[in-house]
Amino acid sequence: MVKADESTGTTTLNQTQPTPAWIKFNDDEKIALGGSWTIGEAERLDKELVVIHDGDGSRIIINISELERLDTAGAWLIHRTRKALEAAGAEVMLDGMNPEYEVLLNEVAANDQSYPPLLHTNQLAEWIARTGEVTLDTLRRARDFIGFFGLIVLTLLRTVTHPTRLRLVPMIHHIEHVGLNALPIVGLISFLIGVVIAYQGANQMKQFGAEVFVVNLIAVSILREIGILLAAIVIAGRSGSAFPAHIGAMKEHEEIDAKRTLGLDPIEVLVLPRLLALVLAMPLLAFFADMMGLLGGGLMSWVVLDIKPDQFVERLGNAVSLWSFWIGIIKAPFFAVIIALVGCYEGFQVGGSAESVGHMTSRSVVEAIFLVIVVDAAFSIFFQLVGV
Repeated sequence: MVKADESTGTTTLNQTQPTPAWIKFNDDEKIALGGSWTIGEAERLDKELVVIHDGDGSRIIINISELERLDTAGAWLIHRTRKALEAAGAEVMLDGMNPEYEVLLNEVAANDQSYPPLLHTNQLAEWIARTGEVTLDTLRRARDFIGFFGLIVLTLLRTVTHPTRLRLVPMIHHIEHVGLNALPIVGLISFLIGVVIAYQGANQMKQFGAEVFVVNLIAVSILREIGILLAAIVIAGRSGSAFPAHIGAMKEHEEIDAKRTLGLDPIEVLVLPRLLALVLAMPLLAFFADMMGLLGGGLMSWVVLDIKPDQFVERLGNAVSLWSFWIGIIKAPFFAVIIALVGCYEGFQVGGSAESVGHMTSRSVVEAIFLVIVVDAAFSIFFQLVGV
């Protein structure tokens, strides 16, 4: 209500506070409801709505003409009370119905549906069903991934035949991001792993008086396996998360659709620069990881076993062949292709939410690391079979 103040010439708004909800039992056949039946009163009303009825089929009238406010929670309490009385055998009528309240009560009654009880199925059958669903989903994703790989190959062949389509500036930018900026973390981890291998190997070799063979252990393990594997895992964590996050955010904001509208191929613009940059940078990172790992191993050998640097280098040349070095470098481009393909593929699978971006980003890192380790194991078996 608006009230005018004649002395000051101003008006004030007089807002009346809602009346608390109440329930009155006039007699055995009449129930009056009033006040504000809203969600704030629901907990108290739920405790007060204890209606005892003998189920003799009598007629009960619920008067709601004095209701001031009614929301979905209040309508549900009224409907539930009416339903309980009818289940007890009473004939229930609502009196003083407001048209607005009638619409709300009818809507609540229409949505009062009982759900069938959960069936207790065989646990083995549920496990088999889940396994089948995961298998089918994996096969579907593998099919889509192979198709994505084929699309990239076709785009790459088109770029080779038309070199002017290659985007050098984005490629150089990504080389800096995935290669140059990753040097500190790759070098530090490789150096520390070299230290650990030398220290642990020295403790074992001392038992047999063969401390000098620690150099062989360091050289073979780092050059053939650990150097490139550490570099690939670090890059999978950095680029394997950055690629899908960037592409996924662009897809969420419809920037990829905008590029298609402008006649630009998203594979050519977004995927190829990242793929080529990683293929060029990964062998250099593998070489850097090898050198830092050997440096850490040589330093620890000097400290623990008193093997001088010149002795370490001399023994290193006698312990390994040139192939031990090239095996790690040969693996690098393959690991780079895996990391780039998985990251870009998962980026294009992002839905329309930020949650999807995070989900695909974490999935791409896990999948990239898993595939890198699987391919590394396959390379190890292959090189062992060919005697390299």
